[in-house]
Amino acid sequence: MNDLDALVDSARSSFEAATTPSELENAKARFLGKSGRLTEMMKGLSALGVEDKKIRGAAINQAKQAIEGALGARRMALADLELQSQLKAEALDVTLPGRRRGQGGLHPVSLTMERIELIFGSMGFEVAQGPEIEADWFNFTALNTPEDHPARSMHDTFYVEGGTPGAPNLLRTHTSPVQIRHALQHVKRHKAKTDAGQSMPEIRVIAPGRTYRVDSDATHSPMFHQCEGLWIGEQVSFKDLKVVFTDFCRTFFESEDLVLRFRPSFFPFTEPSAEIDIQFPSGPLAGRWLEVAGSGQVHPNVVRAMGLDPERFIGFAFGMGLDRFTMLRYGVNDLRLFFDGDIRFLSQFQ
Repeated sequence: MNDLDALVDSARSSFEAATTPSELENAKARFLGKSGRLTEMMKGLSALGVEDKKIRGAAINQAKQAIEGALGARRMALADLELQSQLKAEALDVTLPGRRRGQGGLHPVSLTMERIELIFGSMGFEVAQGPEIEADWFNFTALNTPEDHPARSMHDTFYVEGGTPGAPNLLRTHTSPVQIRHALQHVKRHKAKTDAGQSMPEIRVIAPGRTYRVDSDATHSPMFHQCEGLWIGEQVSFKDLKVVFTDFCRTFFESEDLVLRFRPSFFPFTEPSAEIDIQFPSGPLAGRWLEVAGSGQVHPNVVRAMGLDPERFIGFAFGMGLDRFTMLRYGVNDLRLFFDGDIRFLSQFQ
């Protein structure tokens, strides 16, 4: 075996030992590069005679072709190996069942809100909406809670830029401001008829939505949901409040044996006022009184803020936590689960 045959065999062995394209290119440089072994042999041709140069040059070219052929073959082999590896990694098992897109659904609090709207809608109540960034006057003053009222400390909340000096805007602490806004619009629409001696239609409305207070524990959240209710007319009594809310609770919880009690309390926007407690006849909460809402006859000052005469118009209002009703309906013991976004929890309600 001459030196050229040995060089070709050495190149083939080096190429076969290369397992990656970069290793193969390094091996190529040792034989075919500018300083490669074959290149050095070609440089030595200048020292030979004419006849020897022809014979030696032809042999070197033949060796070069053999080395380049081995290089090309190894490149194709490595490319094939890479392709096979990629196909194996991306292989699809066509016998597996297809992947279906998951079906979404409403949040449990949204389900409760829809249910409440449906029940009160069957009683003739409209659904009203209002801004979550509220003016001080609508959130406090119009609801008989002036600036120096101690009840404001219970509602100390998130204030934002805007408003007027001494009366900043804030994230609403309840949805009661919606009642004021709705009543003012209602009175404005029917003022001409009322002035003409025609009686004004009753105001019967609920206001569900998000509210904000500085609370955070297993049963309270800085952002939570409320539903306020209002019924104003010329002959609306506390008895109507008891009938309406009792019927609502028994329908919502699907229990005609549900017991309610109205416990005397205080709210600045109602007088007299009452906390509403319920008692389940059976189940894990049977026998316990659970507070679910506040209520009362609308305070005369609030009726005036609505643009109505408290000597002529009377009515009741109530407010309840939608999150608490959702917890009671579905047996959830931690309010924070509603806001964690855990699909495992939320999918149970679909």
